Amino acid sequence: MTARIQGITAAPSRLTVDEAVQKLRGIIEAKGVTLFALVDHSGEAEKVGLKMPPTKLLIFGSPKAGTPLMLAAPSIAIDLPLKILVSEDADGKVWISYNTPEYLCQRHGLPPELMQNLAAVEKFAAELVDG
Repeated sequence: MTARIQGITAAPSRLTVDEAVQKLRGIIEAKGVTLFALVDHSGEAEKVGLKMPPTKLLIFGSPKAGTPLMLAAPSIAIDLPLKILVSEDADGKVWISYNTPEYLCQRHGLPPELMQNLAAVEKFAAELVDG
């Protein structure tokens, strides 16, 4: 089951959040893409005495792919670098979520030929979801 809500794809994974994050880090590194940040939302919540299910956001990209996008539509810089959210819901199911390339292109008025510069997010996420 894959959900699409307002330009976001969310697909289930049999991996734990930490397993998915480790696998995604390996994929990013193997492809020569830069991991700019790993935001541990649940870890930060715990530091202030709040509880939430495991929730981590990986922020990654490539200037070679992103720069042409920003030159064509400077506003896309608000959505770049690319992001994949790995989160566990209240039922313990892990989800892999990301903005779809189609949505980002439409949102920023990018020409269709530049959509390929955003395709990595779908390829990387596909390696984490249930087949």
